[in-house]
Amino acid sequence: MIDFTNKKVFKLSKASDKEIQKHITPMVQPMLADNESILHVYSSLRDFIVFTDKRIISVNVQGLVGAKKDFTSLPYNHIQAFSIETAGTFDIESELELYFSSLGMITFEFSRGSNVAEIAKLIANGAL
Repeated sequence: MIDFTNKKVFKLSKASDKEIQKHITPMVQPMLADNESILHVYSSLRDFIVFTDKRIISVNVQGLVGAKKDFTSLPYNHIQAFSIETAGTFDIESELELYFSSLGMITFEFSRGSNVAEIAKLIANGAL
């Protein structure tokens, strides 16, 4: 599991449709539950976050060639609280903080222009 206490996921930006179809969907699709679908994908240099209609799947690509990957499943129904900080005039990123009873706080940073409001709505629908 990713050590969320010592690591912030790098600035995430919306993944391209080509990137999703070629790399991410084939990797994540076998792990999805029945009737679960991918709604949004955000990526950084090598890592990525998949928002489905039921959970967040955080993928940490490890090793020199990236053959080893760590998948962490974060179900929406286990989120106790969350916070969204939008980008300001001089601030270039937005942040999403999620609070889980067993993990504590998890922070994801998004690049400017990311639609954090749609992510907040998705989490609210799953957590409430």
